[in-house]
Amino acid sequence: MQAKVGDHLVVESNTVGSPRREGEILEVRGADGAPPYVVRWEDGHEGMNYPGPDAHITHPG
Repeated sequence: MQAKVGDHLVVESNTVGSPRREGEILEVRGADGAPPYVVRWEDGHEGMNYPGPDAHITHPG
């Protein structure tokens, strides 16, 4: 997985009826766009994330 600042991290829910999570990548701490990422989630919470297999990157705009 490779990302840049401003991309969005989308984590699909693995529980029926639970919504997916999406957040803006604020910082890329791995080499060449690799995780971990500092993400600001839709609810305003910020944190470091090591995405799992249920996640993907989108490029807004």
